Amino acid sequence: MLQWYLLVTFMLHGTSSQETSETTTYTQCTDGYQWDPEKQQCRDVDECETIPDACKGEMKCINHYGGYLCLPKTAIIITNSSGESRNVPLTTLAPVHVPVPTRRPYSYLPRVLQRRCSHGFALNDQNQCKDIDECALGNHNCGPELICINTRGSYSCRCRQGYHKRGEQCLDIDECNVATYCHHGCVNTPGSYYCQCNAGFQLASNNRTCRDVDECAFSSYMCQYQCVNEPGQFSCICPEGYKLLGTRMCQDINECEPGNVCEEQEKCWNYNGGSRCYPQNPCFEPYTLMAENRCVCLATNAACRDQAYSYVYKYMNIRSDRSVPSDIFQIQATSIYPNTFNTFQISSGNEGEFYLRQTSNVSAMLVLVKPLTGPKEYIVDLEMQTVNSIMNYRTVSVLQLTIVVGPHPF
Repeated sequence: MLQWYLLVTFMLHGTSSQETSETTTYTQCTDGYQWDPEKQQCRDVDECETIPDACKGEMKCINHYGGYLCLPKTAIIITNSSGESRNVPLTTLAPVHVPVPTRRPYSYLPRVLQRRCSHGFALNDQNQCKDIDECALGNHNCGPELICINTRGSYSCRCRQGYHKRGEQCLDIDECNVATYCHHGCVNTPGSYYCQCNAGFQLASNNRTCRDVDECAFSSYMCQYQCVNEPGQFSCICPEGYKLLGTRMCQDINECEPGNVCEEQEKCWNYNGGSRCYPQNPCFEPYTLMAENRCVCLATNAACRDQAYSYVYKYMNIRSDRSVPSDIFQIQATSIYPNTFNTFQISSGNEGEFYLRQTSNVSAMLVLVKPLTGPKEYIVDLEMQTVNSIMNYRTVSVLQLTIVVGPHPF
Protein backbone atom coordinates (compact mmCIF):
# COMPACT_ATOMS: atom_id res chain seq x y z
CA MET A 1 0.00 0.00 0.00
CA LEU A 2 1.38 3.35 -1.04
CA GLN A 3 0.56 6.06 1.41
CA TRP A 4 1.90 9.57 1.72
CA TYR A 5 1.65 11.60 4.86
CA LEU A 6 2.47 15.26 5.03
CA LEU A 7 2.58 16.51 8.57
CA VAL A 8 3.48 20.10 9.18
CA THR A 9 3.88 21.39 12.70
CA PHE A 10 4.12 25.00 13.39
CA MET A 11 5.54 26.14 16.72
CA LEU A 12 4.21 29.60 17.53
CA HIS A 13 6.02 31.67 20.18
CA GLY A 14 4.27 34.66 21.83
CA THR A 15 6.02 37.94 22.86
CA SER A 16 4.21 38.10 26.13
CA SER A 17 5.74 37.08 29.32
CA GLN A 18 3.42 34.08 29.44
CA GLU A 19 4.50 31.57 26.79
CA THR A 20 1.65 30.00 24.86
CA SER A 21 2.02 26.86 22.58
CA GLU A 22 -0.48 25.82 19.83
CA THR A 23 -0.08 22.92 17.38
CA THR A 24 -2.07 22.65 14.06
CA THR A 25 -1.95 19.44 11.88
CA TYR A 26 -2.86 19.23 8.13
CA THR A 27 -3.31 15.96 6.11
CA GLN A 28 -3.16 15.38 2.29
CA CYS A 29 -3.34 12.06 0.24
CA THR A 30 -1.90 11.48 -3.22
CA ASP A 31 -4.09 10.71 -6.30
CA GLY A 32 -5.92 7.42 -5.98
CA TYR A 33 -6.29 7.72 -2.20
CA GLN A 34 -8.61 9.57 0.13
CA TRP A 35 -8.35 10.42 3.85
CA ASP A 36 -10.08 8.14 6.32
CA PRO A 37 -10.84 10.27 9.42
CA GLU A 38 -11.73 7.28 11.54
CA LYS A 39 -8.57 5.32 10.87
CA GLN A 40 -6.57 8.50 10.49
CA GLN A 41 -4.86 7.26 7.31
CA CYS A 42 -5.12 7.41 3.51
CA ARG A 43 -7.47 4.80 2.04
CA ASP A 44 -7.32 3.44 -1.57
CA VAL A 45 -10.14 4.57 -3.93
CA ASP A 46 -11.80 1.73 -5.97
CA GLU A 47 -11.98 3.43 -9.40
CA CYS A 48 -13.73 0.39 -10.90
CA GLU A 49 -16.72 1.22 -8.67
CA THR A 50 -16.59 4.99 -8.72
CA ILE A 51 -15.82 5.68 -12.42
CA PRO A 52 -18.66 4.77 -14.82
CA ASP A 53 -17.43 2.62 -17.72
CA ALA A 54 -13.87 2.78 -16.52
CA CYS A 55 -12.87 0.27 -19.23
CA LYS A 56 -14.39 0.11 -22.74
CA GLY A 57 -15.07 -2.69 -25.13
CA GLU A 58 -14.11 -6.22 -24.14
CA MET A 59 -11.73 -5.06 -21.38
CA LYS A 60 -12.29 -5.64 -17.69
CA CYS A 61 -11.42 -3.26 -14.85
CA ILE A 62 -8.89 -4.42 -12.22
CA ASN A 63 -8.53 -2.14 -9.15
CA HIS A 64 -5.21 -1.85 -7.40
CA TYR A 65 -3.75 0.53 -4.86
CA GLY A 66 -3.57 4.03 -6.21
CA GLY A 67 -5.20 3.27 -9.56
CA TYR A 68 -6.71 0.63 -11.81
CA LEU A 69 -5.91 -1.42 -14.90
CA CYS A 70 -7.96 -2.25 -18.04
CA LEU A 71 -7.06 -5.77 -19.08
CA PRO A 72 -8.51 -8.37 -21.49
CA LYS A 73 -11.13 -10.58 -19.94
CA THR A 74 -8.83 -13.55 -20.48
CA ALA A 75 -5.99 -12.03 -18.43
CA ILE A 76 -4.82 -13.92 -15.35
CA ILE A 77 -4.11 -11.92 -12.18
CA ILE A 78 -1.44 -13.22 -9.80
CA THR A 79 -1.06 -11.43 -6.50
CA ASN A 80 2.21 -10.99 -4.60
CA SER A 81 1.84 -10.05 -0.94
CA SER A 82 5.46 -10.60 0.10
CA GLY A 83 6.29 -6.85 0.13
CA GLU A 84 6.61 -5.18 3.49
CA SER A 85 5.76 -1.62 4.52
CA ARG A 86 8.45 0.46 6.09
CA ASN A 87 8.39 3.92 7.62
CA VAL A 88 10.74 6.69 6.75
CA PRO A 89 11.61 8.76 9.87
CA LEU A 90 10.44 12.32 9.96
CA THR A 91 12.93 15.14 9.53
CA THR A 92 12.60 18.16 11.80
CA LEU A 93 13.00 21.48 10.22
CA ALA A 94 13.96 24.40 12.49
CA PRO A 95 12.65 26.67 13.64
CA VAL A 96 9.41 25.03 12.42
CA HIS A 97 9.11 21.32 12.67
CA VAL A 98 7.85 20.04 9.36
CA PRO A 99 7.47 16.26 9.22
CA VAL A 100 8.72 14.72 6.00
CA PRO A 101 6.04 12.70 4.17
CA THR A 102 6.40 9.04 4.67
CA ARG A 103 6.35 6.86 1.51
CA ARG A 104 5.24 3.28 1.92
CA PRO A 105 5.90 0.67 -0.78
CA TYR A 106 3.15 -1.36 -2.44
CA SER A 107 1.85 -4.01 -0.10
CA TYR A 108 -0.28 -5.52 -2.90
CA LEU A 109 1.24 -5.57 -6.35
CA PRO A 110 -0.82 -7.28 -9.09
CA ARG A 111 1.08 -9.07 -11.82
CA VAL A 112 -0.81 -9.45 -15.13
CA LEU A 113 0.00 -12.50 -17.26
CA GLN A 114 -1.59 -12.88 -20.78
CA ARG A 115 -1.92 -16.58 -21.68
CA ARG A 116 -0.40 -17.32 -25.08
CA CYS A 117 -1.66 -20.00 -27.53
CA SER A 118 0.30 -21.76 -30.22
CA HIS A 119 0.20 -20.44 -33.77
CA GLY A 120 -3.16 -21.15 -35.35
CA PHE A 121 -5.00 -21.16 -32.01
CA ALA A 122 -6.78 -18.45 -29.98
CA LEU A 123 -8.32 -18.18 -26.51
CA ASN A 124 -12.06 -18.54 -26.20
CA ASP A 125 -14.39 -17.30 -23.47
CA GLN A 126 -13.50 -20.31 -21.35
CA ASN A 127 -9.80 -19.33 -21.48
CA GLN A 128 -9.08 -22.33 -23.71
CA CYS A 129 -6.95 -22.44 -26.84
CA LYS A 130 -9.16 -23.32 -29.78
CA ASP A 131 -8.25 -23.84 -33.43
CA ILE A 132 -8.63 -20.82 -35.71
CA ASP A 133 -10.60 -21.57 -38.90
CA GLU A 134 -8.49 -19.55 -41.32
CA CYS A 135 -10.73 -20.63 -44.22
CA ALA A 136 -13.90 -19.27 -42.62
CA LEU A 137 -12.20 -16.02 -41.58
CA GLY A 138 -10.52 -15.53 -44.95
CA ASN A 139 -7.08 -15.52 -43.36
CA HIS A 140 -5.44 -17.63 -46.03
CA ASN A 141 -3.56 -17.17 -49.27
CA CYS A 142 -5.28 -19.81 -51.41
CA GLY A 143 -5.82 -18.61 -54.97
CA PRO A 144 -9.27 -18.39 -56.60
CA GLU A 145 -8.72 -21.71 -58.35
CA LEU A 146 -7.97 -23.42 -55.03
CA ILE A 147 -10.11 -24.51 -52.11
CA CYS A 148 -9.06 -23.70 -48.53
CA ILE A 149 -9.19 -26.74 -46.22
CA ASN A 150 -8.93 -25.99 -42.49
CA THR A 151 -6.58 -28.18 -40.48
CA ARG A 152 -5.65 -28.21 -36.78
CA GLY A 153 -3.61 -25.09 -36.22
CA SER A 154 -3.28 -24.33 -39.91
CA TYR A 155 -4.88 -24.84 -43.36
CA SER A 156 -4.07 -26.25 -46.76
CA CYS A 157 -4.87 -25.25 -50.34
CA ARG A 158 -6.27 -27.93 -52.58
CA CYS A 159 -7.54 -28.03 -56.14
CA ARG A 160 -11.23 -28.09 -56.80
CA GLN A 161 -12.95 -31.35 -57.70
CA GLY A 162 -12.13 -32.33 -61.24
CA TYR A 163 -8.64 -30.83 -61.11
CA HIS A 164 -5.26 -32.13 -60.00
CA LYS A 165 -2.30 -30.13 -58.71
CA ARG A 166 0.89 -29.87 -60.67
CA GLY A 167 3.34 -27.54 -59.03
CA GLU A 168 1.41 -24.40 -58.19
CA GLN A 169 -1.18 -24.97 -60.94
CA CYS A 170 -4.45 -26.85 -60.96
CA LEU A 171 -4.93 -28.77 -64.21
CA ASP A 172 -8.21 -30.21 -65.45
CA ILE A 173 -8.68 -33.96 -65.09
CA ASP A 174 -9.91 -35.58 -68.31
CA GLU A 175 -12.36 -38.01 -66.72
CA CYS A 176 -13.12 -39.52 -70.14
CA ASN A 177 -9.54 -40.86 -70.34
CA VAL A 178 -9.25 -41.91 -66.71
CA ALA A 179 -12.06 -44.47 -66.54
CA THR A 180 -15.09 -45.70 -68.41
CA TYR A 181 -17.69 -43.56 -66.71
CA CYS A 182 -20.20 -43.51 -69.55
CA HIS A 183 -22.12 -46.27 -71.29
CA HIS A 184 -21.75 -44.75 -74.76
CA GLY A 185 -20.01 -41.41 -75.18
CA CYS A 186 -18.15 -39.17 -72.73
CA VAL A 187 -17.60 -35.42 -73.12
CA ASN A 188 -14.96 -33.77 -70.94
CA THR A 189 -15.66 -30.29 -69.53
CA PRO A 190 -13.53 -28.01 -67.28
CA GLY A 191 -13.59 -29.67 -63.89
CA SER A 192 -16.21 -32.22 -64.87
CA TYR A 193 -17.71 -34.31 -67.69
CA TYR A 194 -21.04 -35.53 -68.98
CA CYS A 195 -22.28 -38.63 -70.77
CA GLN A 196 -24.13 -38.71 -74.05
CA CYS A 197 -25.90 -41.52 -75.84
CA ASN A 198 -25.97 -42.67 -79.42
CA ALA A 199 -28.95 -41.85 -81.61
CA GLY A 200 -32.01 -43.78 -80.53
CA PHE A 201 -30.91 -43.94 -76.89
CA GLN A 202 -31.36 -41.65 -73.92
CA LEU A 203 -29.64 -41.27 -70.55
CA ALA A 204 -31.08 -43.15 -67.63
CA SER A 205 -31.66 -41.51 -64.25
CA ASN A 206 -28.05 -42.25 -63.20
CA ASN A 207 -26.81 -39.99 -66.05
CA ARG A 208 -24.39 -42.72 -67.15
CA THR A 209 -26.33 -45.62 -68.59
CA CYS A 210 -28.01 -45.36 -71.99
CA ARG A 211 -31.37 -47.02 -72.53
CA ASP A 212 -33.16 -47.60 -75.79
CA VAL A 213 -35.85 -45.15 -76.88
CA ASP A 214 -39.06 -46.85 -77.96
CA GLU A 215 -39.91 -44.61 -80.89
CA CYS A 216 -43.01 -46.67 -81.61
CA ALA A 217 -44.52 -45.59 -78.30
CA PHE A 218 -44.30 -41.91 -79.23
CA SER A 219 -47.08 -41.88 -81.81
CA SER A 220 -49.28 -44.15 -83.87
CA TYR A 221 -48.26 -42.13 -86.94
CA MET A 222 -44.67 -43.33 -86.88
CA CYS A 223 -45.60 -45.98 -89.45
CA GLN A 224 -48.58 -46.28 -91.74
CA TYR A 225 -49.08 -49.93 -90.85
CA GLN A 226 -46.84 -51.26 -88.07
CA CYS A 227 -43.85 -49.93 -86.15
CA VAL A 228 -41.14 -52.30 -84.92
CA ASN A 229 -38.80 -51.02 -82.23
CA GLU A 230 -35.16 -52.00 -82.46
CA PRO A 231 -32.11 -51.16 -80.30
CA GLY A 232 -31.38 -47.54 -81.06
CA GLN A 233 -33.83 -47.31 -83.94
CA PHE A 234 -37.15 -48.46 -85.35
CA SER A 235 -38.47 -49.74 -88.65
CA CYS A 236 -41.81 -49.81 -90.39
CA ILE A 237 -43.26 -52.91 -91.98
CA CYS A 238 -46.17 -53.32 -94.36
CA PRO A 239 -48.77 -56.08 -94.62
CA GLU A 240 -48.82 -58.74 -97.30
CA GLY A 241 -49.51 -57.28 -100.71
CA TYR A 242 -47.78 -53.99 -99.87
CA LYS A 243 -44.21 -52.71 -99.97
CA LEU A 244 -42.53 -49.97 -97.96
CA LEU A 245 -42.49 -46.62 -99.72
CA GLY A 246 -39.79 -44.48 -98.15
CA THR A 247 -39.53 -45.05 -94.40
CA ARG A 248 -43.13 -45.23 -93.18
CA MET A 249 -45.66 -45.40 -96.03
CA CYS A 250 -47.00 -48.57 -97.60
CA GLN A 251 -47.61 -48.95 -101.33
CA ASP A 252 -49.69 -51.62 -103.02
CA ILE A 253 -47.76 -54.28 -104.91
CA ASN A 254 -49.07 -54.84 -108.41
CA GLU A 255 -49.04 -58.61 -108.53
CA CYS A 256 -50.13 -58.54 -112.18
CA GLU A 257 -46.90 -56.95 -113.43
CA PRO A 258 -44.53 -59.97 -113.31
CA GLY A 259 -46.72 -61.85 -115.84
CA ASN A 260 -47.86 -65.48 -115.93
CA VAL A 261 -49.90 -64.83 -112.81
CA CYS A 262 -53.17 -66.11 -114.28
CA GLU A 263 -54.08 -68.85 -116.73
CA GLU A 264 -53.86 -68.35 -120.48
CA GLN A 265 -57.58 -67.60 -120.91
CA GLU A 266 -57.61 -65.29 -117.89
CA LYS A 267 -56.59 -61.75 -117.21
CA CYS A 268 -55.13 -60.38 -114.01
CA TRP A 269 -56.73 -57.51 -112.20
CA ASN A 270 -54.84 -55.83 -109.35
CA TYR A 271 -56.48 -54.33 -106.32
CA ASN A 272 -55.17 -52.92 -103.03
CA GLY A 273 -53.44 -55.75 -101.21
CA GLY A 274 -53.92 -58.45 -103.84
CA SER A 275 -55.05 -59.48 -107.32
CA ARG A 276 -57.78 -61.52 -109.04
CA CYS A 277 -57.90 -63.58 -112.22
CA TYR A 278 -60.95 -63.13 -114.44
CA PRO A 279 -61.85 -64.76 -117.78
CA GLN A 280 -60.81 -62.75 -120.77
CA ASN A 281 -64.24 -63.39 -122.31
CA PRO A 282 -66.83 -62.77 -119.60
CA CYS A 283 -69.77 -63.29 -121.98
CA PHE A 284 -72.19 -66.13 -121.50
CA GLU A 285 -74.86 -67.50 -123.88
CA PRO A 286 -76.65 -65.95 -125.72
CA TYR A 287 -74.27 -62.94 -125.45
CA THR A 288 -71.43 -62.24 -127.80
CA LEU A 289 -68.19 -60.40 -126.97
CA MET A 290 -68.24 -57.17 -128.91
CA ALA A 291 -65.42 -55.27 -127.18
CA GLU A 292 -63.29 -55.71 -124.08
CA ASN A 293 -65.57 -56.51 -121.18
CA ARG A 294 -68.73 -55.72 -123.28
CA CYS A 295 -71.19 -58.44 -124.19
CA VAL A 296 -74.23 -57.87 -126.49
CA CYS A 297 -77.26 -60.03 -127.04
CA LEU A 298 -78.05 -59.65 -130.76
CA ALA A 299 -81.64 -59.06 -131.87
CA THR A 300 -81.27 -61.73 -134.53
CA ASN A 301 -80.99 -64.30 -131.76
CA ALA A 302 -84.42 -65.38 -130.59
CA ALA A 303 -82.99 -66.17 -127.17
CA CYS A 304 -82.25 -62.46 -126.62
CA ARG A 305 -85.88 -61.47 -126.74
CA ASP A 306 -86.32 -61.20 -122.96
CA GLN A 307 -82.69 -60.43 -122.08
CA ALA A 308 -80.93 -57.17 -121.45
CA TYR A 309 -79.42 -55.77 -124.58
CA SER A 310 -75.88 -55.55 -123.21
CA TYR A 311 -73.65 -56.35 -120.22
CA VAL A 312 -70.56 -54.35 -119.41
CA TYR A 313 -68.14 -55.71 -116.79
CA LYS A 314 -66.20 -53.28 -114.62
CA TYR A 315 -63.89 -53.81 -111.60
CA MET A 316 -62.95 -51.41 -108.84
CA ASN A 317 -61.48 -51.54 -105.36
CA ILE A 318 -61.98 -49.31 -102.32
CA ARG A 319 -60.14 -49.05 -99.04
CA SER A 320 -61.48 -50.57 -95.90
CA ASP A 321 -63.53 -48.27 -93.63
CA ARG A 322 -63.89 -45.55 -96.23
CA SER A 323 -65.79 -42.54 -94.95
CA VAL A 324 -69.45 -42.27 -95.94
CA PRO A 325 -71.41 -41.00 -97.76
CA SER A 326 -69.01 -41.20 -100.65
CA ASP A 327 -69.43 -41.12 -104.44
CA ILE A 328 -67.57 -44.12 -105.78
CA PHE A 329 -68.66 -44.83 -109.38
CA GLN A 330 -70.46 -43.05 -112.25
CA ILE A 331 -72.57 -44.83 -114.88
CA GLN A 332 -73.31 -43.08 -118.17
CA ALA A 333 -75.01 -43.96 -121.46
CA THR A 334 -72.55 -44.41 -124.33
CA SER A 335 -75.12 -43.81 -127.08
CA ILE A 336 -77.58 -40.96 -126.98
CA TYR A 337 -80.66 -40.97 -129.21
CA PRO A 338 -83.20 -38.20 -129.69
CA ASN A 339 -86.57 -38.46 -128.01
CA THR A 340 -85.28 -41.06 -125.51
CA PHE A 341 -85.64 -41.09 -121.75
CA ASN A 342 -83.27 -42.97 -119.44
CA THR A 343 -83.79 -44.20 -115.87
CA PHE A 344 -81.25 -45.85 -113.57
CA GLN A 345 -81.56 -48.37 -110.73
CA ILE A 346 -79.63 -51.03 -108.76
CA SER A 347 -81.10 -54.31 -109.92
CA SER A 348 -79.05 -56.70 -107.71
CA GLY A 349 -76.19 -56.96 -105.23
CA ASN A 350 -77.32 -54.24 -102.84
CA GLU A 351 -78.22 -54.83 -99.20
CA GLY A 352 -78.33 -51.22 -98.15
CA GLU A 353 -74.66 -50.46 -98.65
CA PHE A 354 -75.20 -48.45 -101.86
CA TYR A 355 -77.50 -45.84 -103.34
CA LEU A 356 -77.81 -44.82 -107.03
CA ARG A 357 -78.43 -41.12 -107.55
CA GLN A 358 -79.45 -40.04 -111.06
CA THR A 359 -77.54 -36.92 -112.05
CA SER A 360 -78.95 -36.37 -115.60
CA ASN A 361 -80.95 -38.04 -118.34
CA VAL A 362 -77.88 -40.00 -119.37
CA SER A 363 -75.90 -40.51 -116.12
CA ALA A 364 -76.13 -41.60 -112.46
CA MET A 365 -73.74 -41.79 -109.47
CA LEU A 366 -73.26 -44.83 -107.21
CA VAL A 367 -72.97 -43.68 -103.59
CA LEU A 368 -71.48 -45.68 -100.69
CA VAL A 369 -73.73 -45.08 -97.69
CA LYS A 370 -72.33 -47.64 -95.24
CA PRO A 371 -68.65 -48.15 -94.28
CA LEU A 372 -67.27 -51.46 -95.59
CA THR A 373 -64.58 -53.55 -93.89
CA GLY A 374 -62.46 -55.84 -96.03
CA PRO A 375 -61.35 -58.06 -97.36
CA LYS A 376 -64.71 -58.51 -99.06
CA GLU A 377 -66.18 -58.56 -102.57
CA TYR A 378 -69.46 -57.04 -103.77
CA ILE A 379 -71.04 -57.59 -107.24
CA VAL A 380 -73.57 -54.87 -108.03
CA ASP A 381 -75.73 -54.70 -111.20
CA LEU A 382 -76.44 -51.14 -112.29
CA GLU A 383 -79.32 -51.07 -114.79
CA MET A 384 -80.18 -48.35 -117.31
CA GLN A 385 -83.60 -48.45 -119.02
CA THR A 386 -83.98 -46.50 -122.25
CA VAL A 387 -87.45 -45.61 -123.58
CA ASN A 388 -88.40 -43.93 -126.88
CA SER A 389 -92.12 -43.19 -126.81
CA ILE A 390 -92.31 -42.04 -130.39
CA MET A 391 -90.73 -45.17 -131.82
CA ASN A 392 -92.27 -47.36 -129.13
CA TYR A 393 -88.73 -48.51 -128.27
CA ARG A 394 -87.53 -49.90 -124.95
CA THR A 395 -84.18 -51.47 -124.07
CA VAL A 396 -82.16 -52.38 -120.98
CA SER A 397 -78.38 -52.19 -120.49
CA VAL A 398 -76.57 -53.57 -117.40
CA LEU A 399 -73.21 -52.57 -115.97
CA GLN A 400 -72.00 -55.28 -113.62
CA LEU A 401 -69.60 -53.68 -111.13
CA THR A 402 -67.31 -55.88 -109.04
CA ILE A 403 -66.19 -54.00 -105.91
CA VAL A 404 -63.31 -55.42 -103.89
CA VAL A 405 -62.86 -53.92 -100.40
CA GLY A 406 -59.20 -54.04 -99.35
CA PRO A 407 -58.14 -55.36 -95.92
CA HIS A 408 -56.58 -52.05 -94.84
CA PRO A 409 -57.51 -48.37 -94.85
CA PHE A 410 -54.66 -47.60 -97.31
